This record gives sequence, C-alpha cells and structure tokens, in this order.
Amino acid sequence: MKLAILAIMIVIPLASFSVWATDSNFQVTPMGDSTKIQAIASFYPLYDFSKQVGQDKVDVQLLVPKGVEPHDWEPTIQDVQLMQKSNLIIINGIGFENWVDSLEELNYSGNIVDTSDGIIIPDSEIIDEHETDEHEPDEHELDEHIHESGDPHIWLNPVLAKIQVKNIADAFSKQDPENRQFYQTNAKNYIVKLDSLDNKIRKELSTCSRDFIAFHDAFSYFANEYDLHQHTIISSNDPHGEPTAKTLENVINTARELQIKIIFTEETVDTRVSKVIANEIGGKILVLSPIEIGDDENYISRMIQNFENLKEALC
Repeated sequence: MKLAILAIMIVIPLASFSVWATDSNFQVTPMGDSTKIQAIASFYPLYDFSKQVGQDKVDVQLLVPKGVEPHDWEPTIQDVQLMQKSNLIIINGIGFENWVDSLEELNYSGNIVDTSDGIIIPDSEIIDEHETDEHEPDEHELDEHIHESGDPHIWLNPVLAKIQVKNIADAFSKQDPENRQFYQTNAKNYIVKLDSLDNKIRKELSTCSRDFIAFHDAFSYFANEYDLHQHTIISSNDPHGEPTAKTLENVINTARELQIKIIFTEETVDTRVSKVIANEIGGKILVLSPIEIGDDENYISRMIQNFENLKEALC
C-alpha cells in the first residue's frame, strides 16, 4: 500500500485539475430578444432550472461555458459587458461565485438573484474568530454571513434545489409581473419532477449501506438528506487539492474497515487517485458528479446517473 501511495504522490502532483480562466479572446453571445427577460445563470444547474421556469419568455445564457469548472472561475471583460446588458444574474450564493462583489462595484444596474435565499447553512460560523464574545450578530449579519460562506453544494440535494427553483420563479415574476402565473406554474411542474426524484432516492436507498467515499466534500447536503455518511479523498469544498500520503492511507483504511468496494471520482479530476485506492481494496471506481459542468444532459438525468452509481455502491 505504501508503494502505491508513494507512486501516486510522485506521478500526480495535484489530485484534480480543471480548465481555468476563459481565454481573453472569448466571444460572448449577444443578449437576445429585448422583449423578453434577459437572464444570465452563473453555472449549469441554475441554467437548467432557469430554462425550465422561464421557457420561451426568458432568454437565459450560461455564464461559465460548457466544459469549464466554475470553482474560482473569473469573468473576462466580455463576460462583464454581457452581464451589464442583462436584467437578472442568477447565482448559487454561499460564496460560490467569488466574482459577484466585483460586479456590484461596477454598478451593475440589474438584479442579482441569490438562489440560496431561505436555505440555512448549518456549518457556517456565525461569529468571526477575531470578534469578542460580547458581540452578538444581528439578523442582518446572520443572513449576510450565512449566504457568503459555508458549503455551496446545495443543488445536489433535490429538496434544496426546489427552493432554488422557487427563488428563480419569484425573481422572474417580479421582473415580469404580467407573466407571473406562467413562471409559477412552470416552477410547480418542475418541482413535481424534483419531488419524484427525491422520493425515488429516499425509497431505494433506505435499506442500503450508509457509507460512501466521494472525491471531494460536495455531497454533505445530499448525505444529510438521505441519512448517508460521506467520506472524502479531498476534504475541501473545492476539488482542487493534493491528498497527502497519510490522507490516502487513511482513506484506504476507512474503505477496508467499512467494506467499501467502490471509490468515486469526478469528471474533471485525475482518476488515478481514485484508482490507486480502488486497487488497494480490490474494488473499482465510478463517477459521482458534482454536476457543476454543463453538458448535453439535464440536471435530473445527471442526478439519476449519480443515484444509479450510488445504488451500485451501497445496495
């Protein structure tokens, strides 16, 4: 085991990789029909939610291009120019879009829709470590902190995704009150599909094992919702990281103790990390996607793919 760990630490300097900054010559698509709401979704799941709710009454553009990892992505000048022409910018919140503050400094005249509104992030630290014990955060400080820090992966929990969809529908309704019923009905119809997905996962995983090993700490909300126990190779909410030899050894030992035979990887990371662990335990790897990068599938179909892989691992 130690030889395998040593080999991977030498061969793979980083456990994950991504496509970084958009090329400075990237040409953005101009905004469409001026009679429609012009909306920009920060990354793939929100783009899909927005399309489902807005349909033919909203022009929605995906800000982070397909195939590009949204963690730490920064907009180009062309991206900022496109955003300035939009009515709404739809974000995940909880610090996932670290470029939002800069946009506000540029006096963006549209509305920023934080789809995490109404979702409590239980692991957020309310009081900064440098603050005194005498300081009690007021309601505004609490709300601001909750939505600027913590684990951002709320979209991976279908129950929380429903809140995001509702927030998008409310934003479209406020922007275009004449078509409020259209947006609200579309949201309700899509939420029915999310309820069906939730019920399927809840029912079919209820009698299975509880422990799984994900690549990075992206599935905490999902695990909490369905009474599962997430273990990770990279403990960060961000997949960019390098596991130490000790970390890999601990993951291998955990897998052996819990009799785990499937190690999960992701689309944008080097699979050799997960393969080394799988080889040591006589298992195999499957993909458990954070669903951050756009492709030709939709959110629900990709969640079902995750569910099927989890089912193979746990049931």
